[in-house]
Amino acid sequence: VEADWPDAYRVNRYVRGEGRDGSANEALSGFERFPAWMWRNTDVSAFVDWLRAHNEGVRAGPKVGFYGLDLYSLFTSVKEVLNYLDQVDPTAAAEARRRYACFDHYGEDSQHYGYATGIGLSESCQQGVLTQLQELQQRAFDYMQADGASSEDAFFYAQQNARLVKNAEEYYRTMFRGRISSWNLRDSHMAETLDALARHLSRDGAPAKIVVWEHNSHIGDARATEVGGLGEWNVGELARKAYPGQTCLIGFSTYDGHVTAASEWDGPAERKRVRPALHGSYEELLHQVGLPRYYLNLRDDTPVRRLMLERRLERAIGVLYLPRSERQSHYFNAQMAQQFDAIIHIDRTEALVPLDATSGWHSGEPPETYPEGI
Repeated sequence: VEADWPDAYRVNRYVRGEGRDGSANEALSGFERFPAWMWRNTDVSAFVDWLRAHNEGVRAGPKVGFYGLDLYSLFTSVKEVLNYLDQVDPTAAAEARRRYACFDHYGEDSQHYGYATGIGLSESCQQGVLTQLQELQQRAFDYMQADGASSEDAFFYAQQNARLVKNAEEYYRTMFRGRISSWNLRDSHMAETLDALARHLSRDGAPAKIVVWEHNSHIGDARATEVGGLGEWNVGELARKAYPGQTCLIGFSTYDGHVTAASEWDGPAERKRVRPALHGSYEELLHQVGLPRYYLNLRDDTPVRRLMLERRLERAIGVLYLPRSERQSHYFNAQMAQQFDAIIHIDRTEALVPLDATSGWHSGEPPETYPEGI
């Protein structure tokens, strides 16, 4: 999922009957950073409970897991690497603390680190985090000798945290240089994590079946969109290249309704009304079918697919929704039949309910005629 590795791994332990959490809501409490509601909501909580119940019924064979692909957990991942080394190699843990101490000046503010190193005010931690990852990988055999599968899982978890620290350091160091470079680093990290998961979960010989749950902007093949022409790539494109003929990219579409989103980064969750889709957009075209919800296969060579190959506007709503600048903020040109293998259209969407919904979320947004500055 489009979530940080350590936070999602806590949920993974819960759905597999491990860890100390007694409920799905408790297992999801690790999601604290913005946008916490993306995973701390009633739909995901019910889904996590369903996964646990499914696993409890598995007598033999692999259980379902829950894993995060994202890289925003730099400081949490540092702590997880140190926690692991404290248990298996205290001497190596002391050396890792020395290397990671490079971040101590920034008070767990990753953007402060990125700004200071990006413009040359401070030395970067690049070499230290790279060396730490390499050293951990070199000692893999020794660390995994303890108790079979559980030690393999523990090492894999620590290794992915160390890889995350290395990639997150680079991400924050480049984020002030421009959107495309930092976006590509982030999606490359998610694709790397996906590849590592596929290898780890298939280590017994049977190929793992993996479902990736992210926003359309990460899942749809970027080459079929205008941002692809600017040099941007994403998980969907990288997965198609890495696993030709073995992927199915599924997008979601809506015409209007409500979403839970913020008005600015780090802002509170709001229940926002989604404007009807713009004339000439894919969303309007799908709305004209007249069905409340349906699935559309875009792989087969049909008149529908040929229609969906036409270049049109497409809407993307993520953790922010800015209706007053909707055309500039949320629409881009795309060829949907090349971007996705299938589309699920829900004509009128309903906002998900955060587990920590505030009074502001319940009251909804003010009408657009409401005077500003009050």
